[in-house]
Amino acid sequence: MTNPRFSVISGAQVGQVLHGQEKRIVELIEATYRQHGTGATVNPPSYFLRFPDRPDARIIALPASLGGESGVDGLKWISSFPANVESGLPRASAVLILNDPATGYPFACLESSIISATRTAASAALAADWLSRERGRPTRVGFVGAGLIARYIHTYLDGIGFAFDTVGVHDVNAGHAEGFRGYLENAGTEASIVLHDRVEDLVRSCDLVVFATVAGAPHVSDRSWFDHSPIVLHVSLRDLAPDVILSATNIVDDVEHCLKAGTSVHLTEQLVANREFLDGTLHDVMTGRVRPPADEPVVFSPFGLGVLDLAVGAHVHHQLRQSGELGHVDGFFHELDRYGKN
Repeated sequence: MTNPRFSVISGAQVGQVLHGQEKRIVELIEATYRQHGTGATVNPPSYFLRFPDRPDARIIALPASLGGESGVDGLKWISSFPANVESGLPRASAVLILNDPATGYPFACLESSIISATRTAASAALAADWLSRERGRPTRVGFVGAGLIARYIHTYLDGIGFAFDTVGVHDVNAGHAEGFRGYLENAGTEASIVLHDRVEDLVRSCDLVVFATVAGAPHVSDRSWFDHSPIVLHVSLRDLAPDVILSATNIVDDVEHCLKAGTSVHLTEQLVANREFLDGTLHDVMTGRVRPPADEPVVFSPFGLGVLDLAVGAHVHHQLRQSGELGHVDGFFHELDRYGKN
């Protein structure tokens, strides 16, 4: 057996590999969801590190194992510090560790904020695709929250062929909404861009609504806002009150993962003391076991699975190795002789 080697992959390298690969990554995410749905993964609960003196901040550990011919184990370690935004730093930062399933040795550490945003956006775009197949693709999209995740989701929707007549934007910080308008204009969008002062106005005017906020508790409670039956990508998980959840068809990425940590669906379970309001998973939709109706709102709540990060991270590692651009940290593993060397 050859000695294990270890690589450190920078955000610049990650970005270079993933740039322009929206269709390929969405296909990869779909394949990973299908693996997960058939039990070919291990995806334990996420572990939350919280701080009494910083209640809005957290660091989350997502261990996972992805089976198959190119299987990989690993861990994403991702922080969310909302206060960063006010100082000009992104809210989230992350690393991803990849482990060899044969030896357990870690073989790579990747900057993972880009990987995390990519898998989140690809998952959302994949859901928008599958959930709109019975009703036709939406033409009016709205983003509640105008940060990095919203930008990635728009990029991935565009990358897999969604075309919008109107893009609505709302953010509690008007400057962030203006910044998102600038991104859209620089991206060459032909859609009409509308900045909304109120969430209600955005929701009522869009048939695809993306919640990508840092909300810690529900702030949208009027189910009548959704009477026009939009598709809702509830990426930030805690924006919708139980009354809204109960009025919709609810699709999640993984039942056990979503029903925890104070998510909207978790609060709904606590309120009604059952899970009957959940209609299925995205895998159920992809396999035809669930067919979301076209005449009521459909809410997709993705908690985010560590196996998705592993799939994207392993893809990046493979691409760099194939191109000859993968470097190694010499001497990273020092004690490789069980009894020491004379």
